[in-house]
Amino acid sequence: MLKEFRDFILRGNVLDLAVAVIIGGAFGKIVDSLVTDILMPPLGLLLGRVDFSNLFIDLSGEGYPSLAAAQQAGAPTLNYGLFINNVINFLIIAAAIFFVIRLFNRLRAAPTPGAEAEPTTKECPHCYSVISIKATRCPFCTSELNH
Repeated sequence: MLKEFRDFILRGNVLDLAVAVIIGGAFGKIVDSLVTDILMPPLGLLLGRVDFSNLFIDLSGEGYPSLAAAQQAGAPTLNYGLFINNVINFLIIAAAIFFVIRLFNRLRAAPTPGAEAEPTTKECPHCYSVISIKATRCPFCTSELNH
C-alpha cells in the first residue's frame, strides 16, 4: 500500500497539481495585495474617501463607528465592502487565468514553421470519394488507381 501511495504521489499530474496549488495560493496573495493596497485606495479616494474594507451594515442597530469595533463587540454585520474587494480579486485572477490559458492555447495550436503535414488521403478520380493515399483500388467504386 505504501508503494502504491508513493507511485500515486510521484505521478507527473499529481506533482503538477501540487505546484499549481502552491503557485495559485501565492498568486492569490499578490492579487489580494494589489486590490487591497494599490487599487482600492485610489478608487476609494475618487468615490469620496470611501474605505471599502470598512463598509458594512450593522444588523444590531447599535451604530458602531467601524467594522473592527462592530466585530470586536460581536455585533452581526453585513460586510459588503469586503465582498466588493473579494469580487475585484476574483475578477483580476479570472482575467489573469484567461490570458494565460489563451496564450497557452495559441502556443500549442501554432504550427511549426516549415513543417507541413503530409497528406494521408486523396480523392478518387472516378467517384470523388476520399480514400487513403496508399490505396491502389477505390473501395467505393472499385476503380484501379494510378500511382
